[in-house]
Amino acid sequence: MIATPGLSVNFLKKEAYTGSHAKTRYYLCSAGDTLKACVYPEPWCFEATPDEEKTWKEFPFSPEGLNDAVEWINAAAESRENAGNPL
Repeated sequence: MIATPGLSVNFLKKEAYTGSHAKTRYYLCSAGDTLKACVYPEPWCFEATPDEEKTWKEFPFSPEGLNDAVEWINAAAESRENAGNPL
């Protein structure tokens, strides 16, 4: 499971949040009333990873939407770890 100390919708209003877990990197950002979540494989940072290697999903910009995004990221990381395949 990813650790999200200090992560809240108020934090995401100001800047993006990035991290990694189980060889999966993730990126969270706000886009108006939408929370955008992205997962992509290591080893590169978000900016250096080709767009075709990124998987995006949108959630409501709310505490519940943030929880759902974290659950989605955890599931993607677990799936990748179990399969041993790229996202």
